[in-house]
Amino acid sequence: MNLKPVYTALKTKLKLTDAASVLMSKHAGISRFTYNWGLATWSALYSEGVKPNALVLKKFFNNHVKPACPWMKEARICQKVTQYAFEHLGQAFGNFFSGKAHYPKFKKKGQHDSFTIDASGRPIAVGGTRLKLPTIGWVSTYEGLPHVTTKKFTISQEAGNWYISFTYEIEPSVTAKSRDFVGVDLGVKQLATLSNGLVIANPQALRKARQQLARMQRQLQRKQRGSNRYHRQKLRLAGAHQRVKNIRLDATHQATTYICKNHAVVAIEGLNVSGMMANHKLAGAVADANFAEFGRQIRYKAQRYGSSVVLVDRWYPSTQLCSGCGGQQPMSLGERVYECSACGFQADRDCNAAVNLEKYARRAKPSLDTEG
Repeated sequence: MNLKPVYTALKTKLKLTDAASVLMSKHAGISRFTYNWGLATWSALYSEGVKPNALVLKKFFNNHVKPACPWMKEARICQKVTQYAFEHLGQAFGNFFSGKAHYPKFKKKGQHDSFTIDASGRPIAVGGTRLKLPTIGWVSTYEGLPHVTTKKFTISQEAGNWYISFTYEIEPSVTAKSRDFVGVDLGVKQLATLSNGLVIANPQALRKARQQLARMQRQLQRKQRGSNRYHRQKLRLAGAHQRVKNIRLDATHQATTYICKNHAVVAIEGLNVSGMMANHKLAGAVADANFAEFGRQIRYKAQRYGSSVVLVDRWYPSTQLCSGCGGQQPMSLGERVYECSACGFQADRDCNAAVNLEKYARRAKPSLDTEG
């Protein structure tokens, strides 16, 4: 099987001195200033009937705004920061006009600080625990990086720490499959139920940390805004939120890697996650289950491990169908056992839905089913 090379991403924590952290903050500040200027100018022009674009705004910014801001041209400041700020602004408006996202918002200092740099299109060598960033210079990492090449870096701040991420090309690693077809039913109580009977537990990191987060939030409110104690408590709270995120992400990575490595065809529902999040009674549980990220990882890991994905329509009644006789009957959210009124078949609600998803995949890919 000849598979095309695929790209994978890596994100790791940087080991920075105080001076290097200040330098990263300056880059993030320039990126934020550029993005916010572009967003404000775009909105003003659009309200006057002019249809701007990121390229025109970037040219005007470089020729008229940047020369009036000497602080943007300090030593060791990579000038690619402003270019990528306008690219991100164009992508944000593209997502808005296509209906994928809301209208872009202004960036705030200390919230999702990040910036992107490159070496003018030249490949950059990466490897070991030290790497040389364009213009910025040498920085260190806590873990060893693979010896690869990349074209750009994105550096971001989370909970007071700086992280670097980049993409690089790898050869797909086709693994031996223990099963041809598998249906994956995502849930809130259980992270995923497979049609082979395997149930993957949901760590429910947010629910377990809710009391701790609430207590830390109250402690933050008691501090005087802007004081050193307020800043330290804010970092502690951000670190607790990051831990919840990491636990959830780790469980999702382990589950999706196992599924794609061991199954040739994966059937998963195309859920309307944004619609679920609009329901305030389900939003917290849906976010904790990581539905959107689960589906995204399944799609790209299937390419990496030589699997294929069958995306089942969100309106397919996998929960209401009987996996025994194929009959259909309504089911409320409170019913956890499927009892078919036609043939008497009984099964766990999620397992029954997963088997129906597997049958859907077998109909979608009958050639592989025949080979198996």
